Amino acid sequence: MSRQLLDPVGQLPVEDVVRRLCGVQAQVASSAELAIRVRQRSSQPGEVGRALADGRLIKTWAMRGTLHLLASGEAGAFLSLMAAGRTWERPSWQRYFGMPVEAWDRLRPVVREALENGPLSRDELVAAIVARPGLDHLGEALRAGWGTLLKPLAWQGDLCFGPSRGARVTFMRPEAASPLWSGIPDSDEAGPAVIAAYLAGYGPATADNFHNWLARGWIGARRARAWFAALGDRVVEIDVEGERRLGLAGDLDELVRATSTTAIRLLPGFDQYVLGPGTDETHVIPAARRTTVSKQSGWIAPTVVSNGVVAGTWELVDDEVRVGWFREAARPRAASLEDAVAGYAAIADRALRSVVTFI
Repeated sequence: MSRQLLDPVGQLPVEDVVRRLCGVQAQVASSAELAIRVRQRSSQPGEVGRALADGRLIKTWAMRGTLHLLASGEAGAFLSLMAAGRTWERPSWQRYFGMPVEAWDRLRPVVREALENGPLSRDELVAAIVARPGLDHLGEALRAGWGTLLKPLAWQGDLCFGPSRGARVTFMRPEAASPLWSGIPDSDEAGPAVIAAYLAGYGPATADNFHNWLARGWIGARRARAWFAALGDRVVEIDVEGERRLGLAGDLDELVRATSTTAIRLLPGFDQYVLGPGTDETHVIPAARRTTVSKQSGWIAPTVVSNGVVAGTWELVDDEVRVGWFREAARPRAASLEDAVAGYAAIADRALRSVVTFI
């Protein structure tokens, strides 16, 4: 909870919150902004937009192929690990999109050239691509809502999201989006750095926790083990109730000094507290409640965290914070719950009250 800036709530600026969390999933923009603001003692609406506008953050497809906010200076390292999976070289990809490996050598420079003079909408970018010989068959795939064919371009640093034009997204070159952009490093250089950042925010953790957070099977286990090994004695084994976990050697003293938390926090959907360790991490989400939190079509419900563990879900209906508290969880302390609701009310800038139902 402390490392996640939840107890105590942090005082870091937007980009440092994102950096601490190793990125913030941004499929739902309002949830991403709330994930940051609940970790700040004071915040203002629109701070994420301002951080994107001045290049402290970039928005792009990253871990698990989902849309993320990333701190611009470190973004290339995370993308490098996604590119290391080289999903576009899989035979299934080549057959489905009609894109043999060598076709990417034609596509990438076309995209970079098209974005040379500034952001383009998806339709404008697609038009520039399909106008080139040998790429004219890609129009439908490039316009698909999930952006599957565009993701490898993001992972290789050819594009990221630009400022929206109303409801329409735009794409631009990362180096144009931020003066802090430093390119895509080699994955064997980036891997240990990303693992260290992950363990700093989510450790003690298992190698599977990291692997699932990153790409759930897209990256070979042998390669991931090599990244861990490259950290040498910076990573140590930690016994957590009989389970073998990994952490940073430099964090051991802080872990030993850590005390239990009684805080209650309302977290938005798709929050990193859940996504970082993974929804199958039973230290965070009780096994019997996984499907209550992780729903169909990849939807992650807003959660109530109590004593460091997900103890319920919640929704906002008019002026009510309606909490579905898990029956098996310890009963909520009224004062702690009201503090959590007050914190959310300050962000929402409106009076709210809690209504608790045991589920």
